[in-house]
Amino acid sequence: MPILSQSVEARGREVVRKPARGAYLANCTSVPLPTASGVLDQATRALVRDERLVLGRIRELLVAQGATADAIEQLRQAELDLDEPFLLVIVGEFNAGKSAFINALMGDSILREGVTPTTAVITRVRYAPTTIERREGHILEVGFPLELLRDVAIVDTPGTNAILREHEEITSHFVPRADLVLFVTSADRPFTETERAFMQRIREWGKKVVVVLNKVDLLSEDQVGEQVEFVRSGVERLLGFRPQVFPVSARTRSGFSTLEDFVRTTLDERGRLALKLSSPLGVAERVGRTFVMAAEEKLAVLSADMQLVESIDRQLTNYREDMRRDFAFRLQELENIINEMMVRGLDYLDSTLRFARVIDLFRQKVLQQEFERVVVGDAPERIDRVAHDLIDWMVDQDLRLWRSVTEQVDQRRGAGVEGPAQRLAGSFEYDRRALLGSLGQTARGVLQRHNHEREAVQLAASVRDAVTQATLLEAGAVGLGAVTMALVGGAAADVTGLFAASVLAGIGLWVLPRKRSQAKAQFRARTEELRGRLLTALKDEFQRELERSIQRIRDALAPYARFVRGERERTESFIESLRAELARVADLRGQVEHIGGEPI
Repeated sequence: MPILSQSVEARGREVVRKPARGAYLANCTSVPLPTASGVLDQATRALVRDERLVLGRIRELLVAQGATADAIEQLRQAELDLDEPFLLVIVGEFNAGKSAFINALMGDSILREGVTPTTAVITRVRYAPTTIERREGHILEVGFPLELLRDVAIVDTPGTNAILREHEEITSHFVPRADLVLFVTSADRPFTETERAFMQRIREWGKKVVVVLNKVDLLSEDQVGEQVEFVRSGVERLLGFRPQVFPVSARTRSGFSTLEDFVRTTLDERGRLALKLSSPLGVAERVGRTFVMAAEEKLAVLSADMQLVESIDRQLTNYREDMRRDFAFRLQELENIINEMMVRGLDYLDSTLRFARVIDLFRQKVLQQEFERVVVGDAPERIDRVAHDLIDWMVDQDLRLWRSVTEQVDQRRGAGVEGPAQRLAGSFEYDRRALLGSLGQTARGVLQRHNHEREAVQLAASVRDAVTQATLLEAGAVGLGAVTMALVGGAAADVTGLFAASVLAGIGLWVLPRKRSQAKAQFRARTEELRGRLLTALKDEFQRELERSIQRIRDALAPYARFVRGERERTESFIESLRAELARVADLRGQVEHIGGEPI
């Protein structure tokens, strides 16, 4: 019957029986608890309930985070083991005499001795009405009619220096479930390197470890003392605790009395209870700490991912500012050309609208042609050249931006989840890589589809249409230079035409200076107005194109950014919740240690 399912009354009816000669554990049954009213039993039930709850909550947290199945199973098994017999696991190197030690401890030849490392299996000894053996994979189930085995199951493991791949079941299955570990080491070569490594793994599960120094019949009494101290100090240096070490000889069946006393006191009702309740807490602590570390590693990956998102966002902000600044500089060149034309136009009106050229004033077409030659000159070609360079620059900058994003995404995609964080990867790594892949594919698609000439033509047409609409011109002008020429030439035609009409109407030549001033003012106003509309239209179209370019990248980045932010929040919440559960585990451990009377 499982120790935790026994009632207080049943415990009270148990008696202590003296062991037969050599049968050191055969009759080491429970002793009555020193309790009067079942208070301890109520406290025990409360502890068991609280342990089940905390194990369940930790398991739910891990399931929600996509933790590895083995960790979830370890927590589930730890909860189930609360209803199982006390599990005593014997470990040590091959040829340390573990099987012989167990036989001597039990007072009977339950286990075969002298097997080779290649045929060694994990042996689990349980109570059975008659002696039976049953092989299940790499586990040998042994049933034996020993009263102690009703409440204590014993597991004998292969040597730590002869563990085959399949024997990893020791650490992945039995060690986490152990309530007490007896570590058997040989006196002729105690605490070897493999034993040190294995003991360290055992202690990571929070297990109480007792060291048995076997084969002391090979040593003198002084040598036994030296080896006991060697093991104690070695464990203390390595793991930070000073273990109990019991020197015995399984061959001569000597030295067991001290171990018998320890086992009798440790495996009494109170001791078994404390160890049994401590075991699942050790599993919870080990699994919990492992996944806090894994979550922190995952959080580091997400933080780096978030840095990429924020870096690209900052780059887009800087890109906008740089483009606006550079555009203003490039636009100044265009504005200078228009300013120069206006100055030439004013000079032309000054030199043309005079008495000396009064005959020419009647020939408007001649004036118009002369104006285009003197004032407009090569301005349209220069304007087209500046506009072409400006559009090329915008297309090129957009391409550079996408190329930069592509390189950064590809680099980040190569930095996946590694180390402990892989235990929490689940669908996270798949989703993360898929989103990074989608973002990278979008960026690479933009680069592959990029046709500089086509995009420049499209942008030029868009700019031209915007300018013609803003300046109320008829569509059809070929380039920005032609549009500008039409604007400036049209303004001049209006001025010279009106002036010629005034002359033809018979207005006196004495008003010529005044008319010249009016013509210049009108030309200046019209040119300023048209220039303002032209530059405003260019700025507006540039701004629309700039924002469209930035938004395309933000739209491509958005799913990945949302995923990273969401996963980071989930992971931070997971760490906080898991640490809270580990704090509850620590509190429960304190209560369990109070039952046992000493730290486990």
